[in-house]
Amino acid sequence: MTEPEIVERVNSFLAEEFEVDASVITPAGSLKETLDLDSLDYVDLVVVIESNFGFKVKGEDFVGIKTFQDFYNYVSAKLNNN
Repeated sequence: MTEPEIVERVNSFLAEEFEVDASVITPAGSLKETLDLDSLDYVDLVVVIESNFGFKVKGEDFVGIKTFQDFYNYVSAKLNNN
């Protein structure tokens, strides 16, 4: 899967799952602030990632993820390592 495909897929399911307009999701944007995530939302996010991409996610994986670009890079790295 190419990076543009990852970005499109991630933005699509995030906009749907967290009920935000896809136009507010930008690479430099804050994942937590843009999606208004709380601790339970992170659990939902893990489930959505696993169901959309088929790899397991650990809570500690989110420690370094601050922006959407960080998130895209994380998904890309996980997909390329499998």
